[in-house]
Amino acid sequence: MKYSFFALVLIVATCSLQAAQCVSEDASAQKDTAISLAGFADAIHHWYNRTDQLDAPLYDTFNTVAIADNIVLYQRDNGGWPENKHPQRVLSPDETVIIAANKSQADASFDNRNIYPQITYLMCAYEQTGNEHYRAAALKGLTFTLGAQYANGGWPHSPGRADRPYGDYITFADEVMPGVLSFLRQVASAQPPFKSIPAPLRQQAAAAVTKGDALVLNLQVRTKGQRAIWAGQYHPQTLAPMAARTYELPALQTWESVAVVEYLMSIPNPSPEVIAAVDSAVTWFSANRIAGVRVEEFAIDPVRFTYHTARFDRKLVADANAPGLWARFYDLDTSEPFFTNRDGSRVDALADVALERRSGYDWYGNWPVHLIRDAYPRWRATVKK
Repeated sequence: MKYSFFALVLIVATCSLQAAQCVSEDASAQKDTAISLAGFADAIHHWYNRTDQLDAPLYDTFNTVAIADNIVLYQRDNGGWPENKHPQRVLSPDETVIIAANKSQADASFDNRNIYPQITYLMCAYEQTGNEHYRAAALKGLTFTLGAQYANGGWPHSPGRADRPYGDYITFADEVMPGVLSFLRQVASAQPPFKSIPAPLRQQAAAAVTKGDALVLNLQVRTKGQRAIWAGQYHPQTLAPMAARTYELPALQTWESVAVVEYLMSIPNPSPEVIAAVDSAVTWFSANRIAGVRVEEFAIDPVRFTYHTARFDRKLVADANAPGLWARFYDLDTSEPFFTNRDGSRVDALADVALERRSGYDWYGNWPVHLIRDAYPRWRATVKK
């Protein structure tokens, strides 16, 4: 089957800490089965936003070879991948030539849940087809991922990207840290489709996870003496919260922190430090829900911006029956919500955000609801008090 653009948006909203997964652990049972593309949903969503080519021709999801070949084609010589590429898209001969000519570029990025989905898909493709070329490309990507880790345990947003002043920051936004760590934990434990990863690489992955986990705990922000949640990105040396894009000022970031907590809850036999970090974050989420409001979307005449087409606008409305929301950004010192424009100006209300960012960024959401209501209570019942 083929995913529609709107189905992919739904996948982005519901898929967390997941790279593309093989549908079966038994390679012989996968011969006629499509490998999941869910891990690429965020990249595909951004590709559609950037190009507006909603009718672009796609390979059928059952065409593993064509999709895997696309992924290998996009891989850079250093083993990484540029973000926001659509692996399912049918490329023209001219595009293929251009992509192949760009293999030496140092533009790899972990942004938008990138690199580990490609590695996972290629390992799935190897299990399904037996093509050693796919496994070799996956191992090259894994080596790149391990090599990108800082000595302190963090991963940068976009290692070595001269065009991004925030590219070297340790990043939690878009699940860089929790996504990479979750992936490497699967590699280290030889979970399918990673059983054929050589033991030395799996041992490196395990060591990387140990260092990364320690840093995650260390970077939980303290507000008024209490552990809160996490910032989106941190300086690789000073570990101070930093800004990323102009409208992403240093802040406690709600959506991103939900993924961090989900990752911590996935750790087997969690230490007292991990348990305390999760407890504190859930307490913060519960205390900072904004009650009695909801976001209302309404259609407008389309307005094309550089990164998306605005087809609707948003406003915050009072609703005593609403379940409540969380803002995307909270002040590091006061835990008060705030908003920003693309020019970096900070404002206190959604109505003060320009249409370009108001329609092109999720400033409010219910991201912690499932965590608070379902996942955390189940997890808490399984760990030592």
